Amino acid sequence: MRIASLFPLLAVALFGAGCSSHDTRPIPLPPKVDVPRFMGDWYVIAHIPSRPEREAFDAVESYALQADGRIQTTFTYRKGSFQSPQKSMHPVGRVEKHGNGAVWGMQFIWPIQAEYLIAWLDEGYTQTIVARSKRDYVWYMARTPQVSEADYQQAVARIQAMGYDTSKLRRVPQSVR
Repeated sequence: MRIASLFPLLAVALFGAGCSSHDTRPIPLPPKVDVPRFMGDWYVIAHIPSRPEREAFDAVESYALQADGRIQTTFTYRKGSFQSPQKSMHPVGRVEKHGNGAVWGMQFIWPIQAEYLIAWLDEGYTQTIVARSKRDYVWYMARTPQVSEADYQQAVARIQAMGYDTSKLRRVPQSVR
């Protein structure tokens, strides 16, 4: 009984409530995402964070394609400082039939599945923006822990063009590896 009563609180904590934008335009998607090529480590450069990510340092999202087509995801981060112990979350992704590999469902807690849209991806699969239609969360990620200031500003402009309030964007501190 106790777990059932905590379920709504967990769902609100993970996915937010009432924090979406009024922009109803569809989020743009790349024509095709090569899902196996997208696998691997992505450093979170900036985000409009979900509750668990608000004080993230050294945030890395890692994807591994499973034999059944699901995507095992490992999100690691340190809360509040580079010296904090590493924490992790392990959602499971599923590529939707529509969207040519750019539309995923990400499940943190059964049976809730969060929308996960690969909204922009460079040709070399070195930088990406993951968004949501509600425009409540967004993640700008790269294969390296640092990007140039020009790349960062271009990503911010792309995120703003998608209808996000970029004043909520948080640059994630990444230690140089």
